[in-house]
Amino acid sequence: MEIIPAILPKDFREIEDKISLVHGIAFVVQVDICDGKFVSSITWPYKKQDATFEAILKEEKGMPEWEDIDYEFDLMISDPTPDDMRKWLSAGALRIVLHVESSADLFPCINVLNGLTEIGLALNIQTPIDAIEKYKASISYIQLMGITRIGFQGQAFDPRVLQKIKDMKEKYPDLPIQIDGGVSFATAGQLENAGANRLVVGSALFESDNIVDTFNKFWQI
Repeated sequence: MEIIPAILPKDFREIEDKISLVHGIAFVVQVDICDGKFVSSITWPYKKQDATFEAILKEEKGMPEWEDIDYEFDLMISDPTPDDMRKWLSAGALRIVLHVESSADLFPCINVLNGLTEIGLALNIQTPIDAIEKYKASISYIQLMGITRIGFQGQAFDPRVLQKIKDMKEKYPDLPIQIDGGVSFATAGQLENAGANRLVVGSALFESDNIVDTFNKFWQI
């Protein structure tokens, strides 16, 4: 079971601060990118325009601890474009998550990413698993949302995701399944038993009293 810390950043400083807390224990970190359109929350680099994102794109600056930590960018943005994909590739993405509900046609984005990064396809809790059918040959893994209201941390776990994992595993046995949202000590075991391969952990990790111990406990589940 892979444990992936999740950051929902109001600004670049928050990324730096939280990366410093998991540096040395996590190898991959997810950064949630929200444009305020696909979801109502807004994060860096949309929330507060500053020079950091442009500096990263110009290779004048890197993501924090980029030599030790790989980044997965979860793009909760409306109608993502190939140019968006090029920017996040330039930011050093190991993985990029696209949300199937964000566009009627994700192939222009997928075509840019193919061979350059791992591609994850996210599905909201109410979206049927058949929604991945046309993309299944082009993606690396599935991200199932374990909450109803995405783009916010600390949301209540939606148990419907457990059956969805089982259905996904039965229909697409070769696709790894990642769960984002509602992951806690109370739900992690259930998610693993249902067939999840990766758990994305946000508030349960960063709001804990001891991040190192909490990360290790998740990892040992």
